Amino acid sequence: MSNSNSSKIMVPNAREAMDKFKMEAANEVGVNLKQGYNGDLTSKQAGSVGGQMVKKMIESYENGLK
Repeated sequence: MSNSNSSKIMVPNAREAMDKFKMEAANEVGVNLKQGYNGDLTSKQAGSVGGQMVKKMIESYENGLK
């Protein structure tokens, strides 16, 4: 059985872009993210950031289909 990490970024150069994307999504939903540790966020705040990221990715994909 392999030990895989689903949050591992497969393209190392993409990390900076993903961090920027995450910060933009957090700003859009009013969550104050900082560089590094963000363990003081509530589950609701963290979920809203992740949800906003997914929403933006889906919108981007749908726009690409048009």
